[in-house]
Amino acid sequence: MSVWKQALVSLVVLIAAAAGWIFFFPGAQDILSRWGIEWAAASTKETEAKPAAGGAGRGSLQRPNVVTAPIVMATVNDRLQAIGTGRAQASVTVTPFASGRLTEVTVRPGTRVEAGQVIARLDDDAEEIALDRARVARDDAEAKVERMKTLRTSNTATAVQLADAEVVLRNAELALRDAALALDRRTVEAPISGIIGILPVDAGNYVTSETAIATIEDRSTILVDFWVPERFATAIKVGAPLTASSIARPGDVFEGTVVAVDNRLDEASRTLQVRAGLPNTDDALRAGMSFQIAMRFEGDTYPSVSPLAIQWGTDGAFIWSIADGRAKRMPVRIVQRNTENVLIDAPLTVGDVVVTEGVQNVREGSEILVAQRRPAPDKDAENVPPLANGG
Repeated sequence: MSVWKQALVSLVVLIAAAAGWIFFFPGAQDILSRWGIEWAAASTKETEAKPAAGGAGRGSLQRPNVVTAPIVMATVNDRLQAIGTGRAQASVTVTPFASGRLTEVTVRPGTRVEAGQVIARLDDDAEEIALDRARVARDDAEAKVERMKTLRTSNTATAVQLADAEVVLRNAELALRDAALALDRRTVEAPISGIIGILPVDAGNYVTSETAIATIEDRSTILVDFWVPERFATAIKVGAPLTASSIARPGDVFEGTVVAVDNRLDEASRTLQVRAGLPNTDDALRAGMSFQIAMRFEGDTYPSVSPLAIQWGTDGAFIWSIADGRAKRMPVRIVQRNTENVLIDAPLTVGDVVVTEGVQNVREGSEILVAQRRPAPDKDAENVPPLANGG
């Protein structure tokens, strides 16, 4: 084949491809208009306006049949999920004040004790003797003071002697208090109300002031520490509601609140420490359990459309809206995709109508024949970001 024939065939193919692109590619008219080629767009509109051969409706048969749906507004609900570890509201490891041999342990593991209740006793024979000795010394000092007062009335004793006797009495009283305190500290009492853990010692063991006698936990409220990303730092407030589910018992959901928020972010991880409180009235939770914390924050409101309404062109996503019975191409920004709806950023209001089916036949400015109107899409939306790792 000669060169001029090859060039002619190539030119015909290019012209046919260009014509197909102009007539069938969505958004081609807008692109041509931006290039300053107005004649192609006008020719396309005239072709669309011509009635079909043998048609009787003069243009009505050329209007594309579409399915439409009205716009509703939906709120992006931002949900935080984090993992945290629970601990008791208060936990105390009880140690004795002094060294000695345990003579009695008055509690059993797993039982509840009240603050001030005796949980163990140490041998106290030496302390009782010291208390009796101090009591005798105090009584003797009191008697001396009384004698000095009697002698002072007859000027037999001087004021200095009376003052010295009173000093001896005060010292004796202090020694008595010291001996009573030493005896009292041979008894180990519960500092808080709570549940006794497993006892590491038994009666007869020798203990020191560093020996753990028992561990008491007040688990009426379980505290859960977790860490949240930086973007939630200003949204979380003390008293905000939350839900927690135990990793070991995923079917049980517990209601709680935020009880504390740290005053600064961790510079390494850019996370903020938050503490939740979970009421534990039925004693179903234990310290050390891991929990999945969930919090929900109300976000911004956007128009909601069916996923079928979203189309794509060279300049991004767009939809076909209907105004005065004609189609209008409207660029949009997708905010969030859900199963039943898509939230978009576009100048739309409640009640505006968009094309959901038959979009392939719609052109800019063309008249629309609505074959069916679908109900408004579901406006419920949830945004579930990745988990914020908790400690």
